[in-house]
Amino acid sequence: MEKNTVWAVVLSTLVLIVFMFIQMMFFSDVPIGNQSERETIENEQIVASSILSPTTELISESESQQETITENENLAEEQFVINTNKARITFSNRGGDIIGYELIEHRDGDTGVEMADNIWSENRAFSVAFGGTENAIINEIFNVKRIDEYTIGFYKKFEIKNTDNTTSSFIFAKQYTFDPDEYMFKLDISIDGDENFHGLSFNNLAYTIRTAPQIGPYYDAKNNRYEHRTFMSYTGSKKKKNILNTEQTKIYDDDYTWTGVAGKYFEILGIPVDPSSMGDVLYSTKIEVNDYSNAQVLMTRNAITGNNSQDTYYFYVGPRTEKDLKIYNNAAENKWNLSGLKLNESMESTGILSWLEAILKWFMETFYKVIPNWGVSIILMTILIKILLFPLTKKSSLASLKMQEIQPQMQEIQTKYKDQPEKMNAEMAKLYQEKGFNPLSGCLPLLLQFPLIFAMYNLFNNYFEFRGAMFIPGWIPDLSVGDSICTLNFNIPLLGNQIRVLPVIYVISQLLFGKFTQTSSSTGSTATQMKIMMYGMPLFFFFIFYNAPAGLLLYWTVSNILQLVQQLILNEVIKVKKAEMEKNKEPEKKVFVPRKKK
Repeated sequence: MEKNTVWAVVLSTLVLIVFMFIQMMFFSDVPIGNQSERETIENEQIVASSILSPTTELISESESQQETITENENLAEEQFVINTNKARITFSNRGGDIIGYELIEHRDGDTGVEMADNIWSENRAFSVAFGGTENAIINEIFNVKRIDEYTIGFYKKFEIKNTDNTTSSFIFAKQYTFDPDEYMFKLDISIDGDENFHGLSFNNLAYTIRTAPQIGPYYDAKNNRYEHRTFMSYTGSKKKKNILNTEQTKIYDDDYTWTGVAGKYFEILGIPVDPSSMGDVLYSTKIEVNDYSNAQVLMTRNAITGNNSQDTYYFYVGPRTEKDLKIYNNAAENKWNLSGLKLNESMESTGILSWLEAILKWFMETFYKVIPNWGVSIILMTILIKILLFPLTKKSSLASLKMQEIQPQMQEIQTKYKDQPEKMNAEMAKLYQEKGFNPLSGCLPLLLQFPLIFAMYNLFNNYFEFRGAMFIPGWIPDLSVGDSICTLNFNIPLLGNQIRVLPVIYVISQLLFGKFTQTSSSTGSTATQMKIMMYGMPLFFFFIFYNAPAGLLLYWTVSNILQLVQQLILNEVIKVKKAEMEKNKEPEKKVFVPRKKK
């Protein structure tokens, strides 16, 4: 046998052995769940809606239906479950999508919080559509490979018709990888084409990947104004956010590091490893099923050139808390070695007052360590703030009294120099100096209280630890929602079906405070307006705050009661001060007016 012939036989044998090895490792029968039947990927054809583009066209169902029905008759739709210490995730091999994502550490009634909500046959969590956001998701049944306890893969072979009427094929695969102790998971999407495959482009887009149609817990947007859905993107330096009404869409066409949707306490954030490969983002609140508005993010991927590609995405699906989000700023603190993501920027804050929120939170958490009840912590912190501000409040009240004392002299100066504004200001300043009065001293407590009001409103309305936190059993079992002593079988207009006590106490405290701070000097229309404000505003707030979170309403109620106590104390101080002023008051000089002679 000639030498060349021997080499040909040897090389042919090696090629055959390598081919058989590849066939066994990558294209062998793959178990699907508990099925004994096995399918090989080489026999699969595409079943998809026809999507036209300048570059490629997916072969439509009508063109390949007969071959597909025969080849896929044993491939059944199944569900698969991965359990971590954080969530129970349910998959369908239809599209390789997620149809259930239950956070087991956080409760919503008798179950965990469902982060893959509003799922239906045409819209599932982390599903993919070829092309842009307007196209339908891939709805075919995929082969499944369970790699390990926390990793699962889905793959399918598709054929496409090129513009020159030739056909090529590619394997589309999705692989989910979870860590047992984190809310972040990794999703790898790969496309591996044959020698005739030259990329994927449908109007310059390869595919669109989406979050869940809606995130839990379920809420009624019409009746629960304290819950919300916020769409957001982070550019690497600042956060941009959008709140959409029902049946709206908005395109975000700037670069981004991450994007997502957040509720009051939970969120889904998508982080592409290669942001430069991404196209526009679509935010959607369409109503598709159950008369329930979606809150969905659709991320487009730019066209793919070449015969293969692999994209990696990380998705955070969990609570909107500082401790769970900030670990992705430092690679050493998370299992994925991610750093600098600034996911904690997705938290709701008052912006420039976030430092004040942090201080208030520290005090509240310190009180909680002493008495482990968040309701008690709110009360103690409110008391502390009122004690710290009392000297300024007292100074403001005394300044108002001083203003009343010098009011006649001020009016005299204003009348005397009404045509000389510069002289009038100089005389006013001289009067203030003589009497030791600072006109700004009365405004200082108010100026200090405004930032506190904004910071505490945001803190009490969004603080995650209040969710499910018991204050008083049977009355306030959860500080993140309104208190309740009775549930009716019907709705009261503007109020709902819950009978609440805390809003009533709040209104009473407002009315009492108004009663003790009103002045009796007003007459006529002014007095009428004051009465409307004193009695009308608390009633107006009663309806506005009736369904407010109990933690927020508890703070306002305790604050009103403490203000009332402070006012009673200040009234006594002012009473004593007025008596001193009357005692030290100079007697009026009598002016002799001679009588006219008759």
